[in-house]
Amino acid sequence: MHMAADAAVSASVVVAGVAILLTGLHWIDPVVSLMISAVIIWGTWGLFRDSVNLALQAVPAEINLREVGRYLANLPNVTAVHDLHVWPMSTTQTALTVHLEMPAGPPGDEFLHEVCEHLHEQFAIEHSTIQVEQDAESCSLAPDRAE
Repeated sequence: MHMAADAAVSASVVVAGVAILLTGLHWIDPVVSLMISAVIIWGTWGLFRDSVNLALQAVPAEINLREVGRYLANLPNVTAVHDLHVWPMSTTQTALTVHLEMPAGPPGDEFLHEVCEHLHEQFAIEHSTIQVEQDAESCSLAPDRAE
């Protein structure tokens, strides 16, 4: 698609030049220039939008943050989820940090490994940092403690 657009832009410049030579209508040049500008903007808008979202570390469009939160909240022995953040580290890698309230205490490395694997397989989140808290009162980021 990109090469076809480049070819069309080049062809339109040649056609405009020939039309100006044959007719003497010099307004053809700015009109064709505006059309070419529109083609370039249309073709690069998605890349520009993705670049801005990456720079602002916005949640990637393909990740449903509510579904991620729902998955984490439904894990065994999890009573609350807070401070959930998902952001792009690059165009191909996504990171997550989250606090899980688990009154029974940390479940162990195997549980955390399984959760990270599921986040990777289901949501394409490659880097997960999970903080387990027995009592959210000790966390200044918990919803009822955050100001």
